[in-house]
Amino acid sequence: MSDVPSHARPDLELVVPEGPARRLDLFLTLTLEGCSRRQARELIDAGAVRVNGRRACKGQPVFSRDVVHVAVDAREPVALAAQPDLPVRILYEDESVVAVDKPPGMPTHARRLHERGTVANFLVGRYPETRSASPNPLEAGLVHRLDTDTSGVMLAARTRVAYDALRRQFRERAVRKDYLALVAGDVAQSGTVNAPIAHRPRHARRMRACPDPESAQFLKARQAVTRYRPVTRLASATLLAVRIRTGVRHQIRVHLAWIGHPVLGDSLYAKRSGPVLSPVRLFLHAYRVRLQHPDHSGPLIVKAPVPEDFQSVLDTLARGTET
Repeated sequence: MSDVPSHARPDLELVVPEGPARRLDLFLTLTLEGCSRRQARELIDAGAVRVNGRRACKGQPVFSRDVVHVAVDAREPVALAAQPDLPVRILYEDESVVAVDKPPGMPTHARRLHERGTVANFLVGRYPETRSASPNPLEAGLVHRLDTDTSGVMLAARTRVAYDALRRQFRERAVRKDYLALVAGDVAQSGTVNAPIAHRPRHARRMRACPDPESAQFLKARQAVTRYRPVTRLASATLLAVRIRTGVRHQIRVHLAWIGHPVLGDSLYAKRSGPVLSPVRLFLHAYRVRLQHPDHSGPLIVKAPVPEDFQSVLDTLARGTET
C-alpha cells in the first residue's frame, strides 16, 4: 500500500535554492502557499514528502539543489501567479531563450508560491511555458540570479532542454557577465580580486571574503574572481567596468568593499561615507551577458542600457556636484 494519502497526488517538485542548510519543515513553510509549520510536519509524517526520491524524516535538513517532492492536494493552488504587466523590459526573445532588463528593487524569483512582484511572476505571465522549463516552479526558467537591488540583464529558458544547456554553461563558468559599478573613492588602475567568499557566521544576509585558506576551508567558502577597470573617475567616486565568471552571492559587492571601494548605495557592505546620492539605490547594473546559444551554439550577447536614474547620478557627479 502506498504511504501517500489517497486524497493527494505527487505533482509538485521543488529544488532547494543556494544557501545554508535548513530544516525540511521550515523550507516547506517558506515555499508552499498557506502551509504552516504544523502542516509541513504533518505532510512529512504522512509520507507525502520525499527528498531526492526517499521518504523524508522529521527534522531532516535539506541542502542546496536537493529535490523535494510533495504530494499536493489537487484542490490547492500550486502555480506561481502570472503578472505580465510588471515593469520589466524584454531585451531579447526567441523560441528557447528570453532576456529581460530587471529594474532595481524587484526580486528575481518568489520564495513562496503566493508571492508577487518578481521577475518570475512576469515571465510566467508573458511566457507560460517557463513554468515547466526549470525544475523549481518558483524560478520560471531563470538560469541565474541578480540581487534584488541590482538592475540589468537576466536570462530565462523557455524549454527544459534550453535550461539544462544554459545552466551547464554557468556551472562551467563559460558565461561572461559584465557589470557597471559606481564605487566610493578614486580607483586609478585596473585590478583583480581573487578571494573565496563564504556566509558570515551569525548573519544570514551577509557574506564575507576569506583570503585565509584556513578560514575559507572552515567556512566552506566558494572560489570567486572579480576583475575591474576604471571607466570614469568622478567626484568622490569611480565608475568601474566589472567582469565575473564565477557567481557567488553578493560577489561584486563583497570584493569591492573588501578592497576599500564599496558600491555606492550598498546598505550591507558600504560604510556611511562617500557622496550622498539621489535616488537612493544600489549603483550596480548588469549591462551585458555573453554565452553560447543553446540551439545553434553561436554567441548570444545581450545588453541592458544604463537605467535613467543611474545615468542621472553619473551626469551629476561628472559636473562636479553631489546631491
